[in-house]
Order: sequence, then structure tokens, then C-alpha cells
Amino acid sequence: MATHAHHPSALAQAIGLLVALAVTFLAATAGAIASVDASAFYVRLVKPDWAPPGWLFGPVWSVLYTLMAVAAWLVWRKAGFPRATAAMSLFATQLLANALWSWLFFAWRLGTPALVEVLVLFGLVAATVVAFWRVQRLAALLLVPYLAWVGFAAALTFALWRRNPELLC
Repeated sequence: MATHAHHPSALAQAIGLLVALAVTFLAATAGAIASVDASAFYVRLVKPDWAPPGWLFGPVWSVLYTLMAVAAWLVWRKAGFPRATAAMSLFATQLLANALWSWLFFAWRLGTPALVEVLVLFGLVAATVVAFWRVQRLAALLLVPYLAWVGFAAALTFALWRRNPELLC
């Protein structure tokens, strides 16, 4: 899909970046609210040997959310909203799904729905990568670490769900 260049002013670009960061970190905050007791809960779980330490999640997610925001901004900067509606809609949908997983897993401790949801999230992120690739390739590449982490999170969710049936119904 060829897109025509969108040429926002420097001020519009700066505001656009701030909006992309704000929206992305708003979703992060929604997930963080659900994860307020995540550290204490994660320590209680029987984990596979390859599970990362709890302290690693915050820094990794901070980097990933920043990359997501920059990717969305690059798509907007290249094509604008009218020509990137599908890509930006997928982006927004995967942000909501991302926040929902924290609620399902950490707040509500629903293992089966969390597992299903993280698989849906993986598909949404993959679709977003493809949609971003059609508009701005660097934006798509910036989402690849996120896609890999969500794939890892899906495997970890499955392992935790299987090992902790009394804690994750």
C-alpha cells in the first residue's frame, strides 16, 4: 500500500510525539494499576527456570512502551490519521488488550482468560507490525521487540498457569 507523505510542521510533529507518548503511557498506567501487587504475587508463583526476575519487567516494559509510542508517531508523521486509520486502529486495540492482560492476570488472577487474551494480544501486535510496515518500515521494526516480548509473555503465562492452578483459576 503506497502512502503519500504527510508533512506536519515541526510544532505539530512535537505535539504528535507528546500525544503518542501520552496515549501509550496512559495504557501502561492502566495496566500498572492492575499490577500494583504484582511483585508480591509473582514471588508466590511456582516459576519455570527460564522465568525472569520480577524486577526486570518494569524496565523492559518502559522501553517497549517508548518504542511503541515512537512507532505510532512515525506512522502518523508519514501518513497522517486519514491514510493510516487501519494501522492506528490496530495500534489502539492492541494497547487496550495489553492493559487488559494485567487486569486478567494480576488483579483478577484469571489464568485461562489471561492465556487466551495474551494469544489474542500477540495476534494484534503481529497485525499492527504488518500494518505499520505498509506505512513506515522503521515503525514496524520498532515493534519487533514488543512482539517478541509478548510471545515470551504468552509462553510464561502458559507455564505459570499450568504450575499454579490454585492461584490462577
